[in-house]
Amino acid sequence: MTYFAGVDVGSLSTDAVIVDEAENIVAYAVVETGANSTDAAQRAMAQAAQKAGLTPEDIARTVGTGYGRVSVPGAQKKVTEITCHGVGSAHLFPQAQTVIDIGGQDSKVIRLGPGGKVSDFVMNDKCAAGTGRFLEVMAAKLQVGLDQMGPLSLSAQGEPVKISSVCTVFAESEVISLVAQNHPREQIIKGIHKAIVNRVWNMVKSLGEPGVTTMSGGVAKNKGVAALLEERLGAKLLIHDEPQIVGALGAALLARRQA
Repeated sequence: MTYFAGVDVGSLSTDAVIVDEAENIVAYAVVETGANSTDAAQRAMAQAAQKAGLTPEDIARTVGTGYGRVSVPGAQKKVTEITCHGVGSAHLFPQAQTVIDIGGQDSKVIRLGPGGKVSDFVMNDKCAAGTGRFLEVMAAKLQVGLDQMGPLSLSAQGEPVKISSVCTVFAESEVISLVAQNHPREQIIKGIHKAIVNRVWNMVKSLGEPGVTTMSGGVAKNKGVAALLEERLGAKLLIHDEPQIVGALGAALLARRQA
């Protein structure tokens, strides 16, 4: 059996996926990127290989993606995360027409054409607004874990408070003011999520009618954000059990298809 790997080096996490010749996911790993992208790529690959009972030498071909794709040791090719998220999403959900990916430092909306090829996209990578980093800062300010943000948002009663800015610096000041005014934490969190969704929704609309939509990236695990996006879509989002690995999966599939 021959195996292929994809490694997605993001700003917050680095993900590795190994697939076999039939394009089945054999194993995957998600690690924190930390201060060294090359080290993160090596750790992710080592963990994924160990889970699969393989050694790095068993991997026939590797493709790197993500902002740190140039740092993936041994990668025969580097591919943009736009292409890889498109390929990975189309593999998991062949019916998908639009991909919403909210990562650690950027957010993007990708329109898929026939065969899962990227036909158009829009990306916000100028600041941390509407990204996983934005949520991290807000969670720290509200003294809650990231994994608590979704459930707390869903439990909010009444209308969420309005967060007028998604600039991390200005929004943090707004949150401080709202806390001082004793607004319920749940309503503040839902307001933060709504601000993110408003920003992403403008990106979705810029590409036209979204149709069947899937969501990838770490923020897809946040059920509060996903629920608000589904309200806008008027339909359920398609979300994989581990949405963080979609980009790495796309890279692994490209390694397989380009072998």
